[in-house]
Amino acid sequence: MSASAALMAAAEGGIIGDGRTGSYLALGAGLLGLAIGWAARARAGGRTGTGTARIGGVSAIAAGAAGTILAVLHAATAGGGPGTGNGLVGAILAIPLGLGAVLLGRRTLTRQHRAGRSPV
Repeated sequence: MSASAALMAAAEGGIIGDGRTGSYLALGAGLLGLAIGWAARARAGGRTGTGTARIGGVSAIAAGAAGTILAVLHAATAGGGPGTGNGLVGAILAIPLGLGAVLLGRRTLTRQHRAGRSPV
């Protein structure tokens, strides 16, 4: 199975579970990206943590982008409308979560760059 076919199957919920699996995956990726982004932003401000803010910012961008892509694919391929049990509402909610994680990761990278901290 190719990567694009696996991504489409995951977005449709066809790998495991019912039609909501794709939206659950997208919601999980978006929430994970937001959590990583907030932790990285705290590190960029010098308030907490021992890791680098750059890695956290890039990870938040990656997780948010994956969540957004999964959500858009699931919303585009979901049959029926809201309330039919196919996960359309979850996918619609996952889109801003993923985009928020991407924006938070980018803001973290910008904040670290402005503070003059080394990227490593």
